[in-house]
Amino acid sequence: MNIADLLKQYADSPTDTQADFDAVAKAVPPSVLGDGIADAMRSDKTPPFANMVGSLFGGSDPQQRAGLLSQLIRAAGPAILSSIGGGALGRIVQGLQAKDGAGQPEVSPADAAQVTPDELKEISATAEKQDPGIFDKIGAYYAQHPEVVKVLGGAALAIALGRMANRTPR
Repeated sequence: MNIADLLKQYADSPTDTQADFDAVAKAVPPSVLGDGIADAMRSDKTPPFANMVGSLFGGSDPQQRAGLLSQLIRAAGPAILSSIGGGALGRIVQGLQAKDGAGQPEVSPADAAQVTPDELKEISATAEKQDPGIFDKIGAYYAQHPEVVKVLGGAALAIALGRMANRTPR
């Protein structure tokens, strides 16, 4: 079965999402994969964005967690400072702003390990409010790490595959 035939199944009804997602992730361009992931995060048939980010964070290795957190902090922008209190996230954001200068803030794996689930939900919600493009940014980021996306579960994978089916020539 070729990739177009496999994806066509998801335009109609899903089958074995885990295995199919693996096959498609290896065969489609990263932009198509990222769009599918982003669409799954936008869907009203999947958990809220903050919950999905929590799942991705939990399934990621320390370097990927740091990259995800960096994406969220950049998307949240200055609004994050007004929404966070103290704790690890407050220290991380203030430290990033102090050393950022003209570059983009980057979180270290050690910093990411200190972030609590509540802080992650808070920054995810702020990023979602501040930057509607955050879905696309996180989708593009995890298109580089498709093995992690499977933690989102069958419904999200089926939605991602269905959306990719609509974007892939048959």
